[in-house]
Amino acid sequence: MIVILMGVAGSGKTTVGQLLTAELGWKFYEGDNFHSHDNISKMKQGFALTDADRDAWLAALTNLIKELDKKKQSAVITCSALKRAYRDRFTENSSKIQFVYLKGSYDLIQHRLEARQDHYFKVDLLKSQFEILEEPGQAIVINVAQTPGMIVEQIKQALRF
Repeated sequence: MIVILMGVAGSGKTTVGQLLTAELGWKFYEGDNFHSHDNISKMKQGFALTDADRDAWLAALTNLIKELDKKKQSAVITCSALKRAYRDRFTENSSKIQFVYLKGSYDLIQHRLEARQDHYFKVDLLKSQFEILEEPGQAIVINVAQTPGMIVEQIKQALRF
């Protein structure tokens, strides 16, 4: 099984992913690490990414999913996966994907981003993420206004672990 933790920046994907993989003994892949230098530079400068900017990033994550599927390895991957088309791209290459949508209010996420240090994603870009977000219809939905430990437990229960 491949679990994709999705949601806007600041929703806790990395923190929850690291905790979840530690408990399950699976591999963890940070989706941000698959962004090109140009994408990171663009976000550092405060510019939102376009679909064209995201294409190579999504291709790299799709290749990762194909490789994990081929090896029959379970993993947790973080990826904003804001649009249905992005998620469809992943699921057309694997039937073993479970999306977990880490959902939070704009105010909560904004507060988290303002407190976050040493990350290239600028708080000013949050609005653009909420604007393009297409909430998933087929996902485990978890409210992020709770502790990471509680979120992990809810995910494990939903996955029946």
